Amino acid sequence: MAKKFIKIKLKAYDHRLLDDSAKKIIEAVKEVDARVSGPIPLPVERTVYSVVKSPHKYAYSMEQFEKKVHKRVIFIYDASSETVTKLLKVNIPAGVAVDIKA
Repeated sequence: MAKKFIKIKLKAYDHRLLDDSAKKIIEAVKEVDARVSGPIPLPVERTVYSVVKSPHKYAYSMEQFEKKVHKRVIFIYDASSETVTKLLKVNIPAGVAVDIKA
């Protein structure tokens, strides 16, 4: 039989907020005595936008803006229904996207 686990993917623009959220999730899961692997940092998704400063003159003068999306993955093994209820009660701050897959 295949091993069952819960995969939690976290995404945010601010890495400090992301690390605090991951710490809260891990503490909640360890209270229920489930095995935890993570947080595993994933590559940062970086998007760069170049915008012309002036609409008419000096088109070669451009501004660059960048957007970074930081990601973490947490695996939870030997999860029970009690583990899931603890996960749902964790208070995650705004700005952190959470994707849970069983």
